[in-house]
Amino acid sequence: MNGIEKITQRIDEETQAEIDRILGKAREEAAQITADYKAQADAEVASLTARNEKSAAEQEERLVSVAQMEARKVTLAAKQEMVEKAYQLALEKLCAMSDEQYISVSADLLAQAAPDGCGAVIFAPAERERIGAAAVAKANERLKGELVLSEETRPLNGGFILKNGNVEVNCTFDTLVRLQKAETAGAVAKHLFPEG
Repeated sequence: MNGIEKITQRIDEETQAEIDRILGKAREEAAQITADYKAQADAEVASLTARNEKSAAEQEERLVSVAQMEARKVTLAAKQEMVEKAYQLALEKLCAMSDEQYISVSADLLAQAAPDGCGAVIFAPAERERIGAAAVAKANERLKGELVLSEETRPLNGGFILKNGNVEVNCTFDTLVRLQKAETAGAVAKHLFPEG
């Protein structure tokens, strides 16, 4: 769990700087949009004042409302982009683990994916050569199982596929991150943007 906490802390630190930069830019854009709409509203108010004070005030209110809505949309898009970057960074960190961590994580995932200890484990070519045999051996020790390292390889972005007969369990890192994103995106957004 300590490695995951370190990864999470590094993700938090690295993404916070990026969040601050993008939110700063979004706030500047929002302020500029607001200023532009405000300037437009002020110009219209000046030209309409002579004819109808009430109409000018209503027009200004609508334009300011549109500007505020536009500013909220820009801020929301920036926040969504940062949440997406946080998950992308998490995937990159998973794929960049040391061999020892990669073996341990893969063995843990194999133990969860194959509780009966059976199946063939398919890795990407580089991971198969680098950590495949060690991960399968470690999982077999834990499960007292008979998992085998498949000769087949696939173009995976980290992780593996466990094949047992006609059934395949996708434990690739991009799939695991995508599944976690579906469950945790709201909590991640609250963590990254606690003020709103």
